[in-house]
Amino acid sequence: MENLQYIAIEGPIGVGKSSLAQLLAEEFNGRVLSEEVDANPFLAKFYEDAKKYSFQTQLFFLISRYQQQKEMFQQDLFTSTVVSDYLFAKDRIFAYLNLDENELSLYEQVFRLLDTRIPKPDLVLYLQASNEVLLDRIKIRNVGYEQRIGDSYLERLVEAYNRYFFYYTETPLLVINTSDIDFVNDPEDLKNLVREIKGMKGGSQHYIPVASKR
Repeated sequence: MENLQYIAIEGPIGVGKSSLAQLLAEEFNGRVLSEEVDANPFLAKFYEDAKKYSFQTQLFFLISRYQQQKEMFQQDLFTSTVVSDYLFAKDRIFAYLNLDENELSLYEQVFRLLDTRIPKPDLVLYLQASNEVLLDRIKIRNVGYEQRIGDSYLERLVEAYNRYFFYYTETPLLVINTSDIDFVNDPEDLKNLVREIKGMKGGSQHYIPVASKR
């Protein structure tokens, strides 16, 4: 695709969103917009007691993501490519996964007010990986509260992501299977991925790369 000014990267925890965002920003001579995950004071508590802290965690993320993106667009930073390591609309994936009916009703009212006020990406990259690979990457990251993520929750999260992006039509979408590649440490894997991105014609496409010989 030509004139990619705004690329958003999505996928479940541990899949490599932040790492790829940095690499693509360098490739496209752009800048990174990183989700401020650690700024959420409820997140660690959520992994200890999801039922008790899910609504606070979700609402904080929704508002902070909106404020971050609104400030970016107001500053007119699109003189170069912006690569975000999250898609604002994905917030609903976690909301439907973790909130009860009453909480979800209130959340939806707030979400609809905010979602219409920010631009859509020119391209969304949805990164996939097997649950086993994700768990391995989470262990390697060694973030304290992430170590409490169980197989069951991760499996439900991956299913929710797949369901969301199966029906996703808001922007061009490139689905990338990352289980057998390492775009951080293998320049060839990154080069091939960039070629796929530049070759996008719109709509939805899938990229299932062949594992590099290591």
